[in-house]
Amino acid sequence: MAELQFREALRAAMVEEMRRDESVFIMGEEVAEYDGAYKVTQGMLEEFGFKRVIDTPISELGFSGIGVGAAMNGLRPIVEFMTFNFAVVGIDQIINNAAKLRYMSGGQIKIPIVFRGPNASAGQLGATHSVAFEALYGHVPGLKVVYPSEPGDAKGLLKTSIRDDNPVIFLESEQMYGLKGDVPDDDDYTIPFGVAKIKREGSDVTIVAHGKMYHVAQQAAKELAKDGIEAEIIDPRTIKPFDMKTVIESVKKTNRCVIVDETHPFCGIASEVGFQLQRDAFDYLDAPVQRVTVPDVPAPFAKNLFDLWLPGPKQVIEAVNAVTYRS
Repeated sequence: MAELQFREALRAAMVEEMRRDESVFIMGEEVAEYDGAYKVTQGMLEEFGFKRVIDTPISELGFSGIGVGAAMNGLRPIVEFMTFNFAVVGIDQIINNAAKLRYMSGGQIKIPIVFRGPNASAGQLGATHSVAFEALYGHVPGLKVVYPSEPGDAKGLLKTSIRDDNPVIFLESEQMYGLKGDVPDDDDYTIPFGVAKIKREGSDVTIVAHGKMYHVAQQAAKELAKDGIEAEIIDPRTIKPFDMKTVIESVKKTNRCVIVDETHPFCGIASEVGFQLQRDAFDYLDAPVQRVTVPDVPAPFAKNLFDLWLPGPKQVIEAVNAVTYRS
């Protein structure tokens, strides 16, 4: 076990898999000579060379298509986007080719490809650089969607993603690249998809949160504990497949749920999780499910407005007070 930054955990996963399997390579803007826009690929060019660590032009549609073609022909590409906001340029290759080719070929063509990079807001970058895309990709059959919240999970889930024979959307938070945490140094450390983890035990309310919002939920839980409210926090770790069983079992114990999510409210992750809870655990709920999301408007640039737009511990505490009838 070693304490690594989030970026270092991602790098460890890729380096270990590239050493293990020569068919794995990475491509994207500035991944090679610049060591990655966020230094995730630092040192990889020196070890693996230009044929396996490939700088691309600023052409997301083009290099996404190259990645899909490489996967169709037996390689295991990792396609890095400087931000998933830019991946929209290449989204035709992701949702119309990568996601559908295995199904359309009757299983004859495997698409072992990982699309990875920073997702959602990263501060004052404006509306076109601040979108959380997990709900959009989660809506597409054929894609697996992963969104780790801590370095240890990032390594295990990325290794699983690289080994999978299906396309994986691997989302990271730009604001979390410097986050430190314990990371297993086992070269074969993997985490299966669809297995959530209870990361804080509690008896009064279940909070479901991922990505940056997981850390917001943890801050809120510490404040709530001062008032005698013990929140149970579940990190789903993968958005699709989503581990509803763990969430339902927790709600059976706490009888209340708050879902914290950086996507917009309409058709978002919180909406789907809330629906499934009322369908499958209605008799255990003592209060309506509450959700905490960004509002249904684009991200503002002005710092005072951005701080109001992005959910924080205050909004989570207010939602918990609502389901516990303390407000």
